Amino acid sequence: MTATFAVSDAKNRWLQERMRELAVREEELEERFIRSSGRGGQHVNKTSTAVQVRHLPSGLEARCDRERSQSLNRFLARRELLDKIARSRGLATKGDDRIAKLRKQKARRQRRSASASPATDHTTS
Repeated sequence: MTATFAVSDAKNRWLQERMRELAVREEELEERFIRSSGRGGQHVNKTSTAVQVRHLPSGLEARCDRERSQSLNRFLARRELLDKIARSRGLATKGDDRIAKLRKQKARRQRRSASASPATDHTTS
């Protein structure tokens, strides 16, 4: 049985496809609901909207209490867990690609700024 969450159909399909790619079955996941903290007032104080998901075979876990909706937190926790599983298997994730791109841009800027301003000696003799 595949769970569906309070997100678009495309995101639900993406999550199911990603679970198939990584060979993660819903039965291998242990899910706990805990009380959230932070903003949201009485709603988050009275309901268990934070989600903790654990992948039993690998022991990896993810926790999400970003949103007020339990269903949305379930989706986000699974997405985060799948990224952790992919990283542990040496696969690239969407976040890793973004980080690599930012590192490349930063290195390019540093090279440009180093060549634009020649090093000068400001010591007095």
